[in-house]
Amino acid sequence: MARRLFIFDEPDRFVAGAMGEPGDRAFYLQARKGEAVASVGLEKAQVAALAGRLAELLEAVGDEAAPGLTADRDDRPLDEPLRELFRVGVMALAWEPASATVVIEAQPQREDSDHVEVADEATEGPDLMRVRIAPGEAREFVRRAAGLIGAGRPLCPFCGQPLEPTGHFCTRTNGQMN
Repeated sequence: MARRLFIFDEPDRFVAGAMGEPGDRAFYLQARKGEAVASVGLEKAQVAALAGRLAELLEAVGDEAAPGLTADRDDRPLDEPLRELFRVGVMALAWEPASATVVIEAQPQREDSDHVEVADEATEGPDLMRVRIAPGEAREFVRRAAGLIGAGRPLCPFCGQPLEPTGHFCTRTNGQMN
């Protein structure tokens, strides 16, 4: 199967989102530029890790990231139709000083868990989603991702585990149903 590249330089939209009910959600990264939309699936923990690393990167580049610039707030749902192109295995994050942009790359799950550097012209190799965004869009991604992560199931006040709609066997209350 030929390698597929999904490259979005300065997309109209780059967001993390979820479909489904808390406790049974599927998480996605989605980029859109014009009519082109690409969605890749990933885990909630990967969304949290990406947002955390983005925040750290923006803090590290400081003034280069133009702290006053922000993007429009985006709380809209993911664009439909939603079709998962691949399940994310590894991601890479970089600051591109020449253009003062953040570059995010995602590759599918593989046997080895290393990010593979392959020239864009190569016909063989792992699929790739690459997004290049301005610091303001990166800050908006971090804000939205924090809300997405925090919108999960409520936690048990005794053991801290997620509560299910049908109840919860709490280890701190000797297995009593809460």
